[in-house]
Amino acid sequence: MEDPRFCAHCGAPLARAQGRPSCQRCGRVSYLDPKLAAAAMVTVDGRLLLVRRAIEPAIGKWSFPSGYVDRGEVVEAAVAREVREETGLEVAVNWLVGLYSRAGNAVVLAVYDVRVRGGEMHPGVEAMELGLFDPGSLPDLAFEHDMAIVEDWLRTRTSRTRR
Repeated sequence: MEDPRFCAHCGAPLARAQGRPSCQRCGRVSYLDPKLAAAAMVTVDGRLLLVRRAIEPAIGKWSFPSGYVDRGEVVEAAVAREVREETGLEVAVNWLVGLYSRAGNAVVLAVYDVRVRGGEMHPGVEAMELGLFDPGSLPDLAFEHDMAIVEDWLRTRTSRTRR
């Protein structure tokens, strides 16, 4: 993501001051907040539901139903919305699998385990197709951190079922 170049308040060019873009005219600081995305680990008949992406980044590759959280939206509601938009399924959130971030990447990903409550499975406009996969035999995934997420999810799921 590119840093802002102009002040959102007065429109003047920004300069770096104390590590942040700041307006030389009005003094307003532009905070470079991260962008929150949410993803869902959805199982159908014991298999993991993946989406073949119809949008960039990673168009044509497989990943979890996911997307950005809108400002003011509850993260769990965003997860359910993204699953509905991309798969047609209605889900309820079970638990947080984990939060994932990397230095230099503006996106923080919140991943949740969810359970299907209803709906009819079909690919949405951001999905070329949907696929059900055995968690131990997944296709090549879209993002470098996806396999670590699957491993965390499997470990978390196993520990939750032992209780």
